Amino acid sequence: MTVFSLQATPTDAASWLDLARRAEAAGFDALLAADHPGAVTSPFVALAAAASVTSTIGLGSYVSNLGVREPILLATDVATLDLVSGGRARLGVGAGHTPAEWRAVGRQRPDVAGRVRRCVAVAEAVRALLDGDEVTVDTPELTVREARLTAPRPVQDRIPLTMGTANSTLLRWAGAHAEVVGLTGFGRTLADGHAHDVRWRTDQIEAQLDHVAAGAAGRDDPPALEALVQKVVVTDDAEAAAAETAREVGLTVVEVLATPFVLIGTTDEIVAAVAEHRRRWGVTRFVVRRDALEPLAPVLARLS
Repeated sequence: MTVFSLQATPTDAASWLDLARRAEAAGFDALLAADHPGAVTSPFVALAAAASVTSTIGLGSYVSNLGVREPILLATDVATLDLVSGGRARLGVGAGHTPAEWRAVGRQRPDVAGRVRRCVAVAEAVRALLDGDEVTVDTPELTVREARLTAPRPVQDRIPLTMGTANSTLLRWAGAHAEVVGLTGFGRTLADGHAHDVRWRTDQIEAQLDHVAAGAAGRDDPPALEALVQKVVVTDDAEAAAAETAREVGLTVVEVLATPFVLIGTTDEIVAAVAEHRRRWGVTRFVVRRDALEPLAPVLARLS
């Protein structure tokens, strides 16, 4: 089964609650809130509000920056969301690429290896806390002493964890430990601290999946693969619509239309592309932005 999740962030209460209702009615698997402290709303406050007007849709962060989040605080937020939503919480995590977020909490952003070590340490601590374990960690990347989440306890036995990344070490870790591997398609972070080069070519995607497979070796329940879709356009001229994106990322139109990180074409073409991404890459989950809700409604109806 292929499912779609919708990533958004509130701008006001009424439109956010309306979006939550509409996403659930349209058949989205989850409503996901971005987590960039200081730049967007708190994901867990927003998702708790969405929980009050929905009953089935999953609710999660996408993704929480583990470079600036502390394990006990993040675990408490996630467990509270699971409690108030009746067991619908999801947790998306990543290593954090935005320098301003590190500076805002009084830390200098480490190099890639340091960010990866911190991400793994916090992810493992949060998972242990949600599982009810006591956690003590004393490393250069993370210090936690006798932390335990006694309340609130999650409703779910295990809250699904998504690791959003294109980093080889984190892809292997996610293959071994996560429920979902969130393939971001991101390459090098550019000078603004937000934008990225892309890793969308066939050989790059195959390399990322090889890392996931290496981490998942021996697992009875390998993780689901999820693609973060950067552009959705429903059109009867896919090549023309893909041309601008192709110029921006330095790929050919054919390469852009073949990647799971964009969905461009007629409803029939997008449905066919989703099926091909499942067959070729094993991708069964897609995350799209807020503006894709209405254009994708016919696609979700077909897939259901």
